[in-house]
Order: sequence, then C-alpha cells, then structure tokens
Amino acid sequence: MVWDTVRPVGLLLDFPHRMAPKRQSSLQSQTKKPKLSAAPEKANSSASLGLTKGEKEQEAIEHINEVQNEIDRLNEQASEEILKVEQKYNKLRQPFFQKRSELISKIPNLGVTTFVNHPQVSTLLGEKDEEVLHYLTRVEVTEFENIKSGYRIDFYFDENPYFENKVLSKEFHLNESGAPSSKSTEIKWKSGKDLTKRSSQRQNKASRKRQHEEPESFFTWFTDHSDAGADELGEVIKDDIWPNSLQYYFGAFFPPDGENMSDNEAAIM
Repeated sequence: MVWDTVRPVGLLLDFPHRMAPKRQSSLQSQTKKPKLSAAPEKANSSASLGLTKGEKEQEAIEHINEVQNEIDRLNEQASEEILKVEQKYNKLRQPFFQKRSELISKIPNLGVTTFVNHPQVSTLLGEKDEEVLHYLTRVEVTEFENIKSGYRIDFYFDENPYFENKVLSKEFHLNESGAPSSKSTEIKWKSGKDLTKRSSQRQNKASRKRQHEEPESFFTWFTDHSDAGADELGEVIKDDIWPNSLQYYFGAFFPPDGENMSDNEAAIM
C-alpha cells in the first residue's frame, strides 16, 4: 500500500525533468533557423555561373536587344498596315478633293488670301509675289500611289502679265535607295518680269537694304532643288494649306482680337 501511494509522486516529480531535454532541443532548432537565408544560396548560384559583373551586364544588354528587335519588327509591320489604310482613303478622298477644287476656283483671290494668312508662308512673300498670286485660281496636291515615293503640287493660274504658264508644278520623289529629289516646271517668264532674277540682281547699297527687308521671291522655290528632303514649304503646302485652305482663307475676316472665335480659329490667327 505504501508503494502504491509513493509511485505517483515519483512520476509527477520526474515528468518535468524528463521533458527538459526536449524543450532545450526545440529552442536550439529555433535558434538555428535564421542561419538558413537566401543570400548565401544566391551567392553560390552566381558563383556557379562564373559570370563577372561586366559579363552579366553584357548578357542583359543582349537580351534587351532581342526584345527591341521584336518591338522594331512590330513597328515596321504597323507602318505597313497604316500605309495601306492611307492609300485606301486617299483614293476615297480624291473625288471630294476634286469637287472642292472646282468650288474653290469660283472664289476670287482665295489662293493668295490663304497664302498671305498662313504664318509661315506669308514670311516668304514679297509685294510682287502677292501680285502674281492674285492670278492663282487653285492649288492641288497629288500623292503618288505609293505614298512613300512622293507627291506633286500643282499651281493653276489665270492668264497674267508675268509668265506664260497656266500650271506650275513641283514634284518630290524618293528613289529606290531612299534618297530624296525634286523637279519642277520651268517658268516661262515674260520679258522683264522674272522675279527670281530681280531678287538676285540687287547690287547697290539701297537695293541690299531692300533685299534685307523683303524676302527672296517665292518663285525661287520652283528652281531650288538643293535639299529636297528638307523642303519645308512643300510639306507645309501638302500637310497644312492643302487640307485646311478654307480655314486660312476665312482667317482674313476674323476680328483681330479673337472675339467670337472658336479655339481652333483663334489658333489659326
């Protein structure tokens, strides 16, 4: 009976003593966990590749180039698709442009008014140029079937005292190698009326002063083929004046202070 009463006490006293080593091993395992970090593993991985910092940068650059090549390929594909759409709608617009040209020809002085009102073109016009442009009936722009290959600008004139031509044209081309070039109609000036010669023959001091005040003749543009790829006047006529001629024409009748004008109309002025 005594044995039976003592044994449970011994077991109770011995229980915490037996569990102590387990608690200690548990704490030891917890203190070891922080040593298992990802950094040494990454370092070992890099070391196994044997790449220097410069080599890794070069490898990244090569991958970037591969991705960029794919982007460039898609951009080129997009340009080809856009070109097809532009060609399609250029054909659809032609009948309307033709109709508009016929109607424009019925408005007196629309051509010269449009040019004089344009902020860039007006700086190229002298007094004599404006006199000639009063005989301008219309301007037409024709983009070639392959838009990338170039375009032509035609100026239609009534009979006038300056030259014999009814039409003056200037064409811009890109050859197979992509080099730009241009050609134009030879202007058949009437005797003593060649504005391009008058602008180049001012020699005395008084004439040089006037040359400084007045720009070179607008019509020298037809004979200038020195840098067809940077012909700003041709681009302005094709991309701005041709599609927006009425806006510049009506700009002459807007009040100078911009009253009662829309934002777009005010921007034109």
